[in-house]
Amino acid sequence: MQHKNHLSILIHEQAKKYGRRPVLTFRNFGSLKWKSVSWNQFSLRVKQTSNAMLNLGVKPQENIAVFSQNCIHYLYTDFGAYGVRACSIPFYATSSEQQIQYMLNDAQVRILFVGEQEQYDKAHRVFPLCPSLERIIIFDDSVRISSHDPNTLYFEDFLKLGEHLPRQCEVEKLWAEANEDDLCNILYTSGTTGESKGVMLSYGQYMAALEANSKCVPVGEKDRVMNFLPYTHIFERAWSYLALSKGAQLIINTYPHEVQESMRETHPTSMSSVPRFWEKVYQAVHDQIDRSNPVLQKVFRNALAVGKKYNIDYLAKGKRPPMGLAMKYKAVNATVFSLVRKQLGLENPHLFPTAGAYVSAEVEEFVHSIGIMMMVGYGLTESLATVCCDHLDKKRSLGSVGRVISGLELKIGENDEILLKGPTITKGYYKRDDITSLVFDKDGFFHTGDAGYIKDGELYLKERIKDLFKTSNGKYIAPQMVESTLLVDKFIDQVAVVADQRKFVSALIVPEFRLVEEWARDNGIAFQNREELCASPEVYAMMMERISTLQQSLAHYEQVKRFTLLAHHFSINTGELTNTLKLRRPVIYKNFKEVIDKMYED
Repeated sequence: MQHKNHLSILIHEQAKKYGRRPVLTFRNFGSLKWKSVSWNQFSLRVKQTSNAMLNLGVKPQENIAVFSQNCIHYLYTDFGAYGVRACSIPFYATSSEQQIQYMLNDAQVRILFVGEQEQYDKAHRVFPLCPSLERIIIFDDSVRISSHDPNTLYFEDFLKLGEHLPRQCEVEKLWAEANEDDLCNILYTSGTTGESKGVMLSYGQYMAALEANSKCVPVGEKDRVMNFLPYTHIFERAWSYLALSKGAQLIINTYPHEVQESMRETHPTSMSSVPRFWEKVYQAVHDQIDRSNPVLQKVFRNALAVGKKYNIDYLAKGKRPPMGLAMKYKAVNATVFSLVRKQLGLENPHLFPTAGAYVSAEVEEFVHSIGIMMMVGYGLTESLATVCCDHLDKKRSLGSVGRVISGLELKIGENDEILLKGPTITKGYYKRDDITSLVFDKDGFFHTGDAGYIKDGELYLKERIKDLFKTSNGKYIAPQMVESTLLVDKFIDQVAVVADQRKFVSALIVPEFRLVEEWARDNGIAFQNREELCASPEVYAMMMERISTLQQSLAHYEQVKRFTLLAHHFSINTGELTNTLKLRRPVIYKNFKEVIDKMYED
């Protein structure tokens, strides 16, 4: 049963129902030990946070900001802010000083909450450049505060300002005044083109989104939900709030690179993720099978065939599997697939919403075949996450991003652009009426910039319209589709396709160095460093053979004809990736101009 409460009181109403039941499982900064807090403890900490904020003078609809990775303090801060009708603005923990300076000044933030040493150091350095900023509050109590910093305190000391709930009467008065039109969050988009815009999200949008998603996403109070993506990401934020509204437990994973270890230690039943996570799982499992003896390889291939037939050919199409197939699946599920899932820490998998990029059909088929319910979806920050997702009570097709959630109107406009209208759509960009006016048409539809089409009630994405490349031969290329085709290969870690106004498609490829180095050693190929490895003709030939096999499903003009192996990863620090790890193509093309030009020399 979902509690349909305003976010200002959601945690407190759930605490009345669930009391001492655990709700948040977490590790303190630097600790390896998992701990849990109950709904009652969660509610108390949120109340203390709200009281402390009032003692620091936080006013209704004032902007506070959080610059941190996922942690339990983050949730206390957000819900504490909602309790006093404040607006919470999340910053990615990887944001640069330039980015946080811009956002702090744009939103006139007075109080900034930070996570660890890296975030504090950046905040401390930009403090003099942000006239509105008065106070920094640190989550991690091991952070070293500068001796010349009288404006910072630890979260533990901040909480003491509200320890005995000295202003709870005022807090409850603010609960009563809370309304759907209040601004809840401003989420600054990371911007693949470099321009950051603050998407305004109201409390009413959240209430509409939680109600609509609850009808098609059956997460419940028995679920243990791993938080893998950062809370700054609207997908994780909205998914976590949905889980809390349904009484589920959250497992807070602080460091993304530790997620698989965290899963094995805590055994979640559900988790939202981007396709890259499942691509890595697909690569790892297939790599392990490739190293097995021929008998085990055959057993696994046969098991996958049974899993595909059972989960995709029958269940996903709403058909009842024949008894013989059901018995075969029961056998392979209890043996082969259960072992695979156990290695992932998913002994009892339930729901795994996946969105944020193109999902390879190979990967989607694999995940479903091994008995994991990947719910593919599509959404934007501007739509408060979900626009479409798989509906488990209706036909689900590989390659689609599901069906439109209730309350949202979707239509296909010019150039097959997806247009949206409804209660979950943003009213616009913070202080940017000029940009807001460009994305809404006279009928009130929001223009997403994504192209797609509807078939049998399901939405299929084509490409990001602005990302569409046109070769010098007049052929259109969707780079993300080509990149996702290559990324399923275990030897490939990152790919950036090049094609715009070029004679043919090329690519910059960052190898999965551990596996490529191992292959080179096994094949007697000498190298002193990664530069020599990437320059090896034998490595290039091996990669080209694998890429040629992967590309067989692509049209001839879409296929990568030449590529360059790079010895270093694309990174956030160089500006080549956004905080959500999307490619910033203009930066990549500029940084690697000479390398790219060389691929087109005759």
